[in-house]
Amino acid sequence: MGQAVAMRNQTQTPARTIEDWVESENIKQKFQEVLDKGAGAFVTSILSLVKSTPQLAAADPKTVISAAMTAATLKLPINPNLGFAYIVPYKDTATFQMGYKGYIQLAMRTGQYKTINASVVYEGQIEDVDFVTGEIIRGKKKSDKVVGYVAYFELINGFSKMVYMSHEDMMRHALTYSQAYKGDKKYGKTNSVWSTNFEAMGLKTVLKQLISKYGIMSIDMQGAGLETALSADNADSAYDRMPQNVTPLEAAADAQTIEAAADVVHGSAPEELSAPPNADPLEGLAF
Repeated sequence: MGQAVAMRNQTQTPARTIEDWVESENIKQKFQEVLDKGAGAFVTSILSLVKSTPQLAAADPKTVISAAMTAATLKLPINPNLGFAYIVPYKDTATFQMGYKGYIQLAMRTGQYKTINASVVYEGQIEDVDFVTGEIIRGKKKSDKVVGYVAYFELINGFSKMVYMSHEDMMRHALTYSQAYKGDKKYGKTNSVWSTNFEAMGLKTVLKQLISKYGIMSIDMQGAGLETALSADNADSAYDRMPQNVTPLEAAADAQTIEAAADVVHGSAPEELSAPPNADPLEGLAF
């Protein structure tokens, strides 16, 4: 019996690597269906990301491919330096996370947004907030100390809205909803995007709250991309309090602003968004 067990162990199929997965004909076909001519470059970016990130290299490769497929379906690049979308490791699993530029891009694709932007708020720029109307009293910048994060949009129909969160609220949010960030703080590591780029994640969070609560997500395919992103984003799937509503701040010089006329042409609507937002993009494929 011992010999039989030994023989079975010797004949066990080796664990599939990330290279094995991307070379699978079914996986190639799936990326081709979603990205067409951009499939090759996107697959190359997956391999490059895994090779440059030891934690991703150690993660289950199927979860890496699944997260990458979500980004591909949304037609967002996964280069972390670009800030559109991330594949983030947590223990032995890789998860998909939206970046704030990704939310801006998907919002503009709906054709409903005239302007959408996000910016950090420095000490002195907000003096007070009217607790009834939500309007703010603006002041002058006193220092480079970041005291909050603000997101604003104006729709083509004239409706506008803003969400503001203080730096303290953002820190509590990150510690509550990001297990990776909580682990970083506990063990002195920098595995989380919150640890390596807190500002970008803060901007993403206020944008997500703004769009999910007040934005337009049309029922057509272009709006479906935004709705899918909100559901698939694993960075912070819930929020424990309503963000503070304020009227529009004048866009700061460094605000990330995108005008509709300049950006709608940059990305067409995702072509395949029929699966439920939280469905495994690889479900049903044989390898």
